[in-house]
Amino acid sequence: MHLAVAARTDVGRIRKGNEDSLHASANAYRGLFIVADGMGGHAAGEVASEMAVEMVSHELSDLNDLEAANAHDRIASALRDANRAVYERTRTERDKLGMGSTVSALLLSETKYLVGHVGDSRIYLVRDGEMRQLTKDHSLVQEQVDAGLLTPEQARRHPQSNVITRCIGMADDIEPDVFDGDAKIGDAFLLASDGLTGMVDDRRIQQLLMSRAKPERIVDALIQEANVNGGNDNITAVVVRVLAEESANTDREVTPVPPARSHG
Repeated sequence: MHLAVAARTDVGRIRKGNEDSLHASANAYRGLFIVADGMGGHAAGEVASEMAVEMVSHELSDLNDLEAANAHDRIASALRDANRAVYERTRTERDKLGMGSTVSALLLSETKYLVGHVGDSRIYLVRDGEMRQLTKDHSLVQEQVDAGLLTPEQARRHPQSNVITRCIGMADDIEPDVFDGDAKIGDAFLLASDGLTGMVDDRRIQQLLMSRAKPERIVDALIQEANVNGGNDNITAVVVRVLAEESANTDREVTPVPPARSHG
């Protein structure tokens, strides 16, 4: 398992606190990466995203075989369990009323990826010079895009662009998106909260992910650009590259990332 990874979250330029949470870990078989964007007053969003990340990462910590017959079910179950836990807190603690969180989780080996997703945080894949958004936003504007009422560019600037239709903690049960695909050497993945994707357009994201800079530099550049463009929300980015064995560092640490041979 040879991955180069960088992960960082930033409060942005407007918010006083950071309600985003992230997770990045790897073992000899697979990497596990999660981005969660919390919502709710009185730091409740921070509580929701932390609960979601902790529960999902814990429940998937021993899912090493991404080809296993029950892998999809385990991811869906982890997201549903996190949803129930957050939802119960919204019912029993008055100051947590209305709290919730997005969750986008990526399990990645050298040959396969698995995704579990609720909300509007995103996972992108760059392969062979092309970028694809793997997840689909559970949002009001995405429903209008699907119906042909808005273009993706109009959706980005829409005043209700932050209204999500599905999230952890919204109801007593949720229907997460769970899917898989083949992974290849050279693939680059980005997990990001909407504080990044709402401030940096896809063409610029693709340009940075296709550069030969190491993941830390790409993450730093993405966050810097989101802040330069306004930094209206908390900003979280996780960049993961699938490496050939000969280019990987010998101790297989997730971080620090081994230096790239050339800089983009």
